[in-house]
Amino acid sequence: MVTIYDIAKKANVSPMTVSRVINNSGNIKITTREKVEKAIKDLGYVPNSAARSLTSNKTKTLGLILTDIANPFFSKIARGAEDAAVELGYRVLIANTDEDFEKENTYIDMMLSARVDGVLIAPTSDKTIAQINRLKQHNIPVVLLDRTIKDFAGDYVIGDSYEGSRKLIEHLINYGHKNIALINGPSNVSTARDRQRGYLETLKLNDLPVHEHYISEIDFKNVQSGDAKNIIQHLMNHNKEKRPTAIFAANNFIAISVIQALKELGFHVPQDISVVCFDEVEPVVYFDPFFTVAAQPANQFGRIGVQYLVERVEEKKVEKERRIILPPDIHIRKSTSKI
Repeated sequence: MVTIYDIAKKANVSPMTVSRVINNSGNIKITTREKVEKAIKDLGYVPNSAARSLTSNKTKTLGLILTDIANPFFSKIARGAEDAAVELGYRVLIANTDEDFEKENTYIDMMLSARVDGVLIAPTSDKTIAQINRLKQHNIPVVLLDRTIKDFAGDYVIGDSYEGSRKLIEHLINYGHKNIALINGPSNVSTARDRQRGYLETLKLNDLPVHEHYISEIDFKNVQSGDAKNIIQHLMNHNKEKRPTAIFAANNFIAISVIQALKELGFHVPQDISVVCFDEVEPVVYFDPFFTVAAQPANQFGRIGVQYLVERVEEKKVEKERRIILPPDIHIRKSTSKI
């Protein structure tokens, strides 16, 4: 393994000079720096990050814990976070919880073991606050992404689930729909609560009835086609006057399962029933945009989250708590029609 002593010998400088060039510290002549950098390149030297972390007490590594990396929304968050981290001189350790609280606990242990400098996390549920407190006990700063947690004190970057839901429901109402069902995520997740609140308040503001049997919950990730099918059968098992004419799916994976269930039951979208959802459905959207959606700037979630986290890691003077709520864009497409 190439060491700084090998570089010093090749560049004809002291090991201390090599160390200063590598760590970008101290005043080094341009010509000396160029000699050292050439020697580093010629010898293929790679800094020992573990050794450097022992002296600096920093690993220059950030943890990113997401609930479902297979979801295009979260994969875009990951890309934005990674790009921003590299620009700021950090690397990212990514973990995927699959909306599983136990897996989340295991990954928190991994982050502690890896001595990450900070953690960005999309929590699986409100229970994640206990794990966040564990990180804080080790002086590891945390920034929340996409979801909030009651009693969390710190920075977060989320989308406006409430306002996005209101706009989707208003779109359906403007198209003449009065009977609108909601297939939501678990109520212990903040985004699900906010989307249901937007749904309910928009119906009430427009003097439309709220039917309890129109509202159901399903897992955000592990959506079973049979579960969606049972919900659709329940919704459509009424006389025509009481059937919903539109469905609001609380995320993209739920929307896909809803479409599949409707197709299996012989219903056509949007001829028989309209469907709207939160977050883009990909990769089909690139070739033939279909779903009417509330699209969130996922890449910005990751970039802003990393910026805030690095500022906490580097102990820069910032406000006590910073809360960014990014508005979604409504894209009206083929999955909705007027009645």
